[in-house]
Amino acid sequence: MAKKQAAEVADSLRQFKQDLKNNTLGNFYIFCGEEAFLRDYYLAELTKKLSNGPAAEFNVHRFDAASIAPQALLDAVEAMPMMAERTLVRVDDVDLFKIPEGPREQYRGIFEDLPEYVCLVFVYDTVEYRPNGQVRKLSDTIKKRAQVVEFQKPSERELATWIARHFRAEGKTISDKLAGYLIFLTGGGMTQLEGEIKKISSYASGEEIQRSDIDAVVTPVLNAQTFDISNAIAGGNFQLALTKLQELFAMQAEPIAILGAVGSQIRRLYYAKTLAACGKNQQTFMELTGNKSSYAANLTFTAARSVSQSFCEKAVELCLQADRDMKRSADEPERILEVLVATLSQEARRG
Repeated sequence: MAKKQAAEVADSLRQFKQDLKNNTLGNFYIFCGEEAFLRDYYLAELTKKLSNGPAAEFNVHRFDAASIAPQALLDAVEAMPMMAERTLVRVDDVDLFKIPEGPREQYRGIFEDLPEYVCLVFVYDTVEYRPNGQVRKLSDTIKKRAQVVEFQKPSERELATWIARHFRAEGKTISDKLAGYLIFLTGGGMTQLEGEIKKISSYASGEEIQRSDIDAVVTPVLNAQTFDISNAIAGGNFQLALTKLQELFAMQAEPIAILGAVGSQIRRLYYAKTLAACGKNQQTFMELTGNKSSYAANLTFTAARSVSQSFCEKAVELCLQADRDMKRSADEPERILEVLVATLSQEARRG
């Protein structure tokens, strides 16, 4: 089922790209998905395509949750294009399925009878697009009339190719291995990657990007930073784990967020240890955990070889207890984390 859904998502995006290229755009789209960079890029391309005439500002209508109303949307949809073939109506972050029945039915009626000259786009960014099958009439109308274009995060291979292309545009080259490392450090978000590529390219003196260039200018995301803590714990190196933890405190990272990231990595360590004991490989681990970074998966599998199954089980319990203590105890959250790191390091040394 998951593979079928992934194929449908890819087909929808592929069809949209083709229609954009061939000037055969439809008149009702829903843009959603976690990859904001791609969504914003294609939204800009769509806007450029439909609003490039001398009266462009008159042919673009935009609404959000505060400004939209059935009559306002109807007026925008029915407004004839001025010195252009089409108009664009954009609606940001409006959850159609949570609107009261009366207005919802009015919106549904608009969707059922959209003029050919209009392109209506509902964009979901801060609000998640989540169809509700119980709201049957609206669900059926959207299935029949709208093209849902979901912008998912690219695969690691696709992202590495994209990174290499953007470095080439800056006159630089990067190896696949270092592209994987950069994905790991940034969390793989294309918006952040775009900025980091420019920073790295400006800093690097040579044509070929080195790891030292990346480390000099890129601030790792929290999940990447907590890898250092969990790896030090797995090696029984309390002092290194504590130093890394204190670096996060100095950066004013929230203790509950640090604990969440450490706990997540400890659970991934447990999964890797269990899978390895069953003869499974790194690829299986990535598929089961949804981890798209082979660099991170390799780090986790390597760390899992140095710890025991009993340590992993105990470590998960200790993280859960620390979470309870942080939410209920009067003790300082920083101290709870320091005690957790010390206890985990001690458990790792015991094996």
